[in-house]
Amino acid sequence: MAHRILVVDDAAFMRMMIKDILTKNGYEVVGEAADGQQAVEKYRELHPDLVTMDITMPEMDGITALKEIRKINPNSKVIMCSAMGQQAMVIDAIQAGAKDFVVKPFQADRVLEAISKTLS
Repeated sequence: MAHRILVVDDAAFMRMMIKDILTKNGYEVVGEAADGQQAVEKYRELHPDLVTMDITMPEMDGITALKEIRKINPNSKVIMCSAMGQQAMVIDAIQAGAKDFVVKPFQADRVLEAISKTLS
């Protein structure tokens, strides 16, 4: 059975890019969210195997959403995505429980490597 993934990014174009990479490689995208608030709601509803989460979003940022998801399921698997290679944000995300970090623009092989490593 394909792993079920929730894609979270405020940019529809970025969600489409990730979805494209995932579906071409046998993953099932079970949902999408445009901000952290939606991400937490969708996580509760869909129980995905993994979440790709943008850091900088309106309403609720990715790190806050990550913390909320970890409260729902301490074993959740979340990979953070961000265009900003800011060290502090990467460290915050990892400390908050992110399993990996992918920098935009996405390199398909790096996204797939992070996901397969996290799911194994």
